[in-house]
Amino acid sequence: MKYHHRVSRTVGAALCIGSAALSHHALAQSAGSTTVSAGWLHVAPQGNATPLVVQSVGGIEVDREMAGSGAHATSTDTMGITTEYYVTDHIGAAMLFGLPLKVNLVGDGTLQQYGTLGSTRPMPPALVLRYHLFAAAAKFRPFVGLGVNYTWFTQVRATNSQFITDSFGPGGSAHATLSSSWNPVFEVGANYAISKHWSVGATLNYIPVKTKLTLYGQTAAGTQIVSKSTLRLYPLSAFLNVAYTF
Repeated sequence: MKYHHRVSRTVGAALCIGSAALSHHALAQSAGSTTVSAGWLHVAPQGNATPLVVQSVGGIEVDREMAGSGAHATSTDTMGITTEYYVTDHIGAAMLFGLPLKVNLVGDGTLQQYGTLGSTRPMPPALVLRYHLFAAAAKFRPFVGLGVNYTWFTQVRATNSQFITDSFGPGGSAHATLSSSWNPVFEVGANYAISKHWSVGATLNYIPVKTKLTLYGQTAAGTQIVSKSTLRLYPLSAFLNVAYTF
């Protein structure tokens, strides 16, 4: 009888310990917990630019389209960082950002001969609401997300001297601006827990970013030429990361 009681107590203790361990593991992915992720972020723009339109020359409106002109943004890589707070076991609010990245604008069509026309450093932080599938204690948890992004551009530069000379004459100069915008964010991904706190993850998101490019050129004689285009970036981003949850 004593042996039976000892076995019962041992089994009961083991079940309690196992239950506690399971619930403790669940805390790492449940309501009130926070996950910080860092890793490789690859950004691949999918769109292109509309033909450049010369709007004015010396203050006089002309609205002349440069037929056949075009451009596209190049892919780039940087370090991505994400923080997510679990509002419930299934719903999390995530902030997506990364180290500053550099994007080149490459000529297409009649501008293809120039190669890289300029460059910029976009700043595209995003706030995403995620829904995680499966139980909080599950090791593998796919998720879908929907959010909002605000993109602005710094260090917008026209860097191709030959393009500037051909467009505005010898001794001419140019600078450019890109408009900022609010955009929706669409996201899918998954996390896999490798321990109580550590996990690995993969995320794919799409942001339909469009921006207005304004090119201000000036001839050696001081005549200003203003041209515009719509740059459709439409970046598809892949994020492979290691995460810590606490």
